[in-house]
Amino acid sequence: MHLLDELYTETPFYGSRRMRAMLLKMGYSVNRKRIQRLMRLMGLEAIYPKPNLNKPHPDHQIFPYLLRGLKIRKNNQVWGTDITYIRLSRGWLYLVAIMDWFSRYVLSWALSTSLEADFCILALEKALTHGLPEIFNSDQGSQFTSGEFIKALRQHPIQISMDGKGRAIDNIFTERLWRSLKYEEVYLKDYKSVAEARQGIQDYLKFYNEERLHQSLSYRTPAEVYFAG
Repeated sequence: MHLLDELYTETPFYGSRRMRAMLLKMGYSVNRKRIQRLMRLMGLEAIYPKPNLNKPHPDHQIFPYLLRGLKIRKNNQVWGTDITYIRLSRGWLYLVAIMDWFSRYVLSWALSTSLEADFCILALEKALTHGLPEIFNSDQGSQFTSGEFIKALRQHPIQISMDGKGRAIDNIFTERLWRSLKYEEVYLKDYKSVAEARQGIQDYLKFYNEERLHQSLSYRTPAEVYFAG
């Protein structure tokens, strides 16, 4: 599963057939059915570059995508959220983060051993201590369409936006965060426990926010841009 995660991060357009061919070249004898089963368990799906952790609940409300053609010109105009797979030496976790799209500042994050909505609501409550976005964008996953999550948003004057199904480009800034986190932190470490993963991710996201220079921000940090107003 950890190797599949690395391959997927590098080549998200590979389905189970190509994944199997890659693994065979690397000396791993594995059949396609097993690869398909593990990819389902991890929430991975080929074609578009993002983990398919966004299975909608049939009874949950889906909101329209509000960002098409929108120019993002200021802090707290749009916040986005997403979930990704984080490997441990034995097992795995799920990480959710909420980002201000103008500054790329990671407002909050949370880890969980399951895909229940609770950790996403916790991250949202933490993010809202920074301020209020005009628009909050997510995918159509059951975590973000759950009644509890929508209720937490609707307590404030926030417009709710949801990606078109299978459109990773709708949440591209968070996708770039995941890629940076995995290549610059997760894949360089071998987390032995949840506590170790939590500390490593916390240290990295502090570095990402406060020290890592972003070319798209004219070589400023997200914190510099976000707290500049």
